[in-house]
Amino acid sequence: MKRMILFMLLCSVMVDAFCQKIEIKGRILDAKNQQPMEFANVVLQTIDTVFVSGTTSDTKGYFKIDQVVRGNYQVAISNLGYETQYIAIQDISKSVDLGNISMNDAAVSLEGVTVSGSNMSSRSDRKLVFPTTKQIEASNNGIALLQQLMLPKIRINHMDNTVSVPGNGEVQLRINGVKVETQEIVALLPEDIIRVEYHDNPGLRYGNAEVVLDYIVRRPETGGNVSVDLRNGVNAVWGNDQLSAKINHKKSEFGVNYNINPRDFYEVYRDNEESFNFEDGTSLKRKELGEHGRLQYLWQNLNLNYSYQEPDKYLFNATFRYHQTNNPHLDYKGKLYNMQQENDVVDMIDKTAEKYYRPALDLYYQRNLKNDQTLVFNLVGTYMNSNSERIYRESKAEEMLTDVNNRTEGKKYSVIGEAIYEKKLGKNRLSGGLKHEQAFIDNLYRNGHETNTRMDQSDSYLYAEWAGKVSKLDYTVGVGLSRYYYKQRSMDESYSYYTFRPKVTLQYNLMDNSFLRLSGAVRRVAPSLSNLSDVEMVVDSLQIQRGNPNLKPYMNYNLQLTYEIKKGLFYNSTWANYDYSPDVIADEKLIEGDKFIQTWNNQKDWQRMSARTTFRVGPVKDILQFSVTGGVNHYRSNGNTYKHRYTNWFYNGEISANYKKVLLLFGIESNWNWFEGETLYGGENIHYVMAKYNLKNVSFGLSMFNPFSDNFKQVNENWSQHASYKHANYINESSRLLMVHFSYNFSFGRKFTAAQKRLHNSDSDSGVMSSGK
Repeated sequence: MKRMILFMLLCSVMVDAFCQKIEIKGRILDAKNQQPMEFANVVLQTIDTVFVSGTTSDTKGYFKIDQVVRGNYQVAISNLGYETQYIAIQDISKSVDLGNISMNDAAVSLEGVTVSGSNMSSRSDRKLVFPTTKQIEASNNGIALLQQLMLPKIRINHMDNTVSVPGNGEVQLRINGVKVETQEIVALLPEDIIRVEYHDNPGLRYGNAEVVLDYIVRRPETGGNVSVDLRNGVNAVWGNDQLSAKINHKKSEFGVNYNINPRDFYEVYRDNEESFNFEDGTSLKRKELGEHGRLQYLWQNLNLNYSYQEPDKYLFNATFRYHQTNNPHLDYKGKLYNMQQENDVVDMIDKTAEKYYRPALDLYYQRNLKNDQTLVFNLVGTYMNSNSERIYRESKAEEMLTDVNNRTEGKKYSVIGEAIYEKKLGKNRLSGGLKHEQAFIDNLYRNGHETNTRMDQSDSYLYAEWAGKVSKLDYTVGVGLSRYYYKQRSMDESYSYYTFRPKVTLQYNLMDNSFLRLSGAVRRVAPSLSNLSDVEMVVDSLQIQRGNPNLKPYMNYNLQLTYEIKKGLFYNSTWANYDYSPDVIADEKLIEGDKFIQTWNNQKDWQRMSARTTFRVGPVKDILQFSVTGGVNHYRSNGNTYKHRYTNWFYNGEISANYKKVLLLFGIESNWNWFEGETLYGGENIHYVMAKYNLKNVSFGLSMFNPFSDNFKQVNENWSQHASYKHANYINESSRLLMVHFSYNFSFGRKFTAAQKRLHNSDSDSGVMSSGK
């Protein structure tokens, strides 16, 4: 009996020790003005700085850490530009209220804090993702760190350090709220990154962006930063090299960034199958068997930046950007076979050369007002100049059968102006803005005769958005009004279109680690300037490409449902999407005599139904993590004279292992295809491996693209009843392409906290029609 009583008492003590859960809470304030501090980082760690749990403060500065067991801890509280506060809690046995915690200005944020477990906090409009120490150590720049985080939906191209989403939607990259170029993310020191804010359902202020990635980083006061990132092919001419530098002096900051990307491939070719059905009932089927051609181009980017800041009052920023593309060779050659007459064979060459440059000046001014109010003004002027030449020839026994020579010269001048107002009201947020773009286009086409197209275009957008919270329900309600204007000077008529653009998001938080979100939005899609051009370009002996100046903007109605859960090392995100676009602009083909006309028109409607689920596990023991995604796209394209259905299943996966200073990575992706109008745009079926050795500021590595394949290709198809095709483009050098990586990234003497921009407008649509296949 005594033994039984003793055993019960022992069990009671053990249950009390291991099952009692304790809560730590408090409120974080700015020491200067005693205002609540939102999104401050709160990390609970053991005395020897091992990560236990973490969270961030809410809009009123409050934070709470649940499920704490008895023991000795310290709480590390940090935020951008403030001293890190460390609060020791000895032998905690019951819930603790730390009260008001004041944060003093400083240049250090989270220094010395070791995060050894994955941590992600969800908000109604974003996810706050905190990288672990191992993930930081395994990365040499901001893009590499993003790969380690393995976020759903986005794809990382390890060859050229770019981020994308399937379907070529817009991805905005930002640093402390500033929209930046990819090269600036590459220049980031991973140890300076506190968290990544992942917006997978961006608000109205982000325009048509599908994803926004905002890196929250430490801000230096003085000193500078230099970054070198080199990756070059061993068995092919392929490079992506970058040099970046930034220096601070008192209230001024100077920055420069230069990036160069050369490519030169000699084993490029294409295979085509084409079917033509003429009005008289006859048909022609021909097949192009390609021979090795050449692809050569050189991309260069230069950014020069100057900013002047009066802390807590205003910021002026001026950035000059210059982009240049020189593509002297996109050369295809081969033989054209008449599939109905085997002896009917002709020689074919198709060569394109392009030059393009785009200087831009970006002026930015931010004014901080009282009572959590902010005004932002942004003005961007851009000039684009493009020149291209295409030569297409068909010959037989030295007899010229077809000789096409198309030349284009394009000029575009544009100005973008934007103003934004934001106001915080407790847990709620009010924002509004006005944006206007004015563009003038002057294009000259030469193809046996000259055609000059001059166009005026403007686009205005006014919006307001309210974000709030009721119990477990987060909601965002926004409304926008846009006006699109277009006039081609050779025509008497001009066109103006007004669009009402509402957006609603409802997110219900089921538990601390899961939520269900429903989002609906309406947006207007304007025709591209190249499709609007009133011009014809000869493609080959049978085909002509023609613009349509009568195209009208169309509406896109989007509905998304997302469920997400995270528990321990396991994470799942499941997403369903529906798109409906009546009067969609899509391709169509016409027959005029013995010619087939490729043009564009407003068709009946287009629909896409998509589903995707992502499973991620890790990091396991801070060494191993992997992610697997599978999904399906179903397209329904209803044209004025056609009806098509297409279903595409896709998958991708990635696994990484970090041990000490070594990183091993393997990834694989299947084709994510897009179908619109009558055209199927094929994705890439790729895989890659990478091994890297990381020191503190230096990284060495080897990677190989498609190591287990000797045949890299992309396939596009057109399903027209008049003139269909199947195009397969090959680049043999992209199979088993071996690359060497080297990076050197360091900073010196940096302490000054520089304010950061919130906007970055740009214009990259030259408005020039191309005439290639």
